[in-house]
Amino acid sequence: MPILIKMRTSILGVTFFGMLLAISNSQAQTIFACEPEWAALTRVLLPQARLHVATHARQDPHHIEARPALIAQLRAADAAICTGASLESGWLPTLQQRAGNPRVQNGAPGLFFTASTVKLMDARPGAGGNPFAGDIHEEGNPHLHADPRRLLEVARAWNQRLQELFPAQQAAIAQRYEVFQTQWQARILLWEKRAAPLQGAKVAAQHGSFAYLWNWLGMQQIADLEPKPGLAPTPGHLQQLLEQLRTKPPAAIVITSYQDARAARWLSQQLENRALLLQLPATVNDPETPDALGRWFEQLIDALSTR
Repeated sequence: MPILIKMRTSILGVTFFGMLLAISNSQAQTIFACEPEWAALTRVLLPQARLHVATHARQDPHHIEARPALIAQLRAADAAICTGASLESGWLPTLQQRAGNPRVQNGAPGLFFTASTVKLMDARPGAGGNPFAGDIHEEGNPHLHADPRRLLEVARAWNQRLQELFPAQQAAIAQRYEVFQTQWQARILLWEKRAAPLQGAKVAAQHGSFAYLWNWLGMQQIADLEPKPGLAPTPGHLQQLLEQLRTKPPAAIVITSYQDARAARWLSQQLENRALLLQLPATVNDPETPDALGRWFEQLIDALSTR
């Protein structure tokens, strides 16, 4: 009999725990993030959220497949955070159409574009309609997350939007943002101090993935491995770069973790390895990791400082 009582108590305990878990899950918001950096930021401000991330660090965010799983995730989302500035123009509209979720359509409060909250670099109005210009973003370079100052601006705006979308969480979201803001501002100062020796350094890179990083740190990209934005390096273009850089090689040749390293490796070898080859993650590797954004910036500065 005591065993039976214990079994019933145990079953009741499990059932009660399951009920609590179900209630907790029902209260959690579902957020769809187009890129890992925005998932990591959302995790800071809304830690209980169910997060779905469309891309990862080893994937070019310009070009992904609108898979059924992503459609289902966007269909279930209470809100979505994406970069905008045409970064996801090749796949997000398809997801929106097929998901049929009114909360995350263009113009709806639940769809938040981070590029709309900051001043973008290298805007080229009207250039995007020219098929010979390459992958040009008329609004400006969309890879804004590589500048921690702009990322803080995004955090401020996303914090406000989340409070509007989920008023029951308003006070908690605001408190988390204040903590993040204070700590992030202090870290920016420390990073700038650590990276001070990098000011004036010249690099060659593929695409404008780190343009905001160079701008923040006072570095200069003097060559692009792409003959035109979005086009893969060609032998002819690489030969031209070699002649251009042979007498004064850059401090480093930088590519992202999702780009093919062969062109950059060839150029570095032809320059007799006087330009350090660096393949850096274009975003956080795991947005669920604690302090994912901070660790990413630490990684970038550490790698550049070894040049």
